[in-house]
Amino acid sequence: MSVGEIAGLIAAVAFVALVAILALPVIKLGKTVDELTYTVRDLRQEHVAKTAVTVDETNALLASTNAQLQRVDAITSNAQTVTTNVAAMSSLFAATLGGPMVRVAAFTYGVRRAMAHRRDGGRRGRGGQR
Repeated sequence: MSVGEIAGLIAAVAFVALVAILALPVIKLGKTVDELTYTVRDLRQEHVAKTAVTVDETNALLASTNAQLQRVDAITSNAQTVTTNVAAMSSLFAATLGGPMVRVAAFTYGVRRAMAHRRDGGRRGRGGQR
């Protein structure tokens, strides 16, 4: 063997040793990347499951809210009907009893005034002034 061959052999052994030394961190890094990939996959599956549950809960909440709004709409409609009926009854009462009650009150006032005028013997002037 010549000196050049020995130097080449030493260089080849040194290169193999260097590759072996550098291969260990690369292999460990590969395992770390694999674990990270598994973790990301698991997190994604959990996120998708939680998102599906959240979407289902949101849909249930919206359905419940819609049902409550329909009830409120029915209550509002009934209140409007009652208000309309009360207004109609009030108008009917005013038309039916309002006019005669005013006439009775005016008649009663006139009778009281006439009685007072008669009792005083006509001493009162117009407008009830003495």
